[in-house]
Amino acid sequence: MCNQHEVRPDVLQGVATEPNEGNRQMAEAERVYDETEITQRLQETLPHWKYEGGWLRRTYRTHSWKGTLMVVNAVGHLAEAAWHHPDMTLSYAWVEVRLMTHTAKGITDKDFELAAKIEEVVQWRPVGGALEGTPKGDARFAYIKYDG
Repeated sequence: MCNQHEVRPDVLQGVATEPNEGNRQMAEAERVYDETEITQRLQETLPHWKYEGGWLRRTYRTHSWKGTLMVVNAVGHLAEAAWHHPDMTLSYAWVEVRLMTHTAKGITDKDFELAAKIEEVVQWRPVGGALEGTPKGDARFAYIKYDG
C-alpha cells in the first residue's frame, strides 16, 4: 500500500518532473516591454492601469464585500481561462490586480491582453437593449464603483 504522500515512479512516467524546457524556451522568446513602452501602451489602451514596481496594476473600488468578491471571481475566471494568473490583494471595498509574466520576468503581451479582458468584463454595463442593468440610486444593489 502506498502512503498518501508518497510519489510512485509509475505515476510520474511521462510526467515532467523538471522545469519544462519548452516552457523555458517559450518564455525566453516572449517579448518583454521596457518601461517607456509599457507607459505609452497603458496611456493608449488601459488608462486606468499603471506600471509600478515591475507590475501592471489596477485597483477596482467596490461598494462592499459582495462587490469585492464579484470582482475577484470574475478575474479568477478570466485568469484560469487564459492560463495567466495575476496576483491580487483585496479588502472590504477594493481589489488590486497585479499582472506580470513570471516566466519572462517582465511585462509581455499576455499581461496587456489579460488586463484588457479584465477591464472589459469588470467595467461592463448594459447600454440599450433588453438588459436594464443594476438599479441606480439604491445602495442595496450597488456593488462596483464604475469609472466615469
